[in-house]
Amino acid sequence: MIHKTISYQNIKISYTIAGRGKAVMLVHGFAENGTVFDNQVDFLEENYLVIVPDLPDIGKSAMLQKENVQLTDYAAILKAILEEEKIEKFTLIGHSMGGYITLAFAGLHPQILNGFGLLHSSAYADDDEKINTRKKGISFIKENGTTAFLKTSIPNLFYDTQKSEEDIKSLIEKGNNISPELLIQQYNAMISRPNTTSVLKTFTSAILFIIGQHDTAVPFTYSLQQTHLPSLSYVSILRHTAHMGMVEEADLVNKYLGEFLQAV
Repeated sequence: MIHKTISYQNIKISYTIAGRGKAVMLVHGFAENGTVFDNQVDFLEENYLVIVPDLPDIGKSAMLQKENVQLTDYAAILKAILEEEKIEKFTLIGHSMGGYITLAFAGLHPQILNGFGLLHSSAYADDDEKINTRKKGISFIKENGTTAFLKTSIPNLFYDTQKSEEDIKSLIEKGNNISPELLIQQYNAMISRPNTTSVLKTFTSAILFIIGQHDTAVPFTYSLQQTHLPSLSYVSILRHTAHMGMVEEADLVNKYLGEFLQAV
């Protein structure tokens, strides 16, 4: 694995690159960094060129210096990495908020995608209840800081918290250095994102959906509704997972990713 950086709008963006072959990019979600995909990188690098960016103000990446950051701003960073690596065609997989960024990218640049995948994510905009929940999260972060927020939120992303105790602890520790300002920036970007179901309906290549049966962040029935929208869907259901399938059922996620990447 090689650690690399690019300069984007006068800030440093870091990413890792491993393996060789057809390119696939894995985009982490809210309050995560690229290491959340370590299991997938280990599996995929034997056959693919795997790129994993750290989004702004995560890891060694600097924070975007602008107001009202949108998911399209994050998508533009992915495009800049591709241009740096001279990659003309690739597959994009996003987890949770990374899936929202994936949809934003697919809406802007469908022609350079072999396919894309949503890992515990959704094309629907936030409804009033979800917006209210995110706003409460912002208030909590302002009052209590990053660590307290992660300790209350991360366990809810797992199906079996006892079995996943070490993974939960690790995610909290890795997230301790994330600034409250970034969490708020990401929350606001998610709140303001539009409905992108039109992307699912008009994309002409295959789309992968990996769904956790016990996911409360993106509920199971809610996820299934969108799988009927694309012209070609690959649907994989994780029966013992909430929102963190790449950790809770890593082997199955790897299997589904491998099958999808072979198909596209």
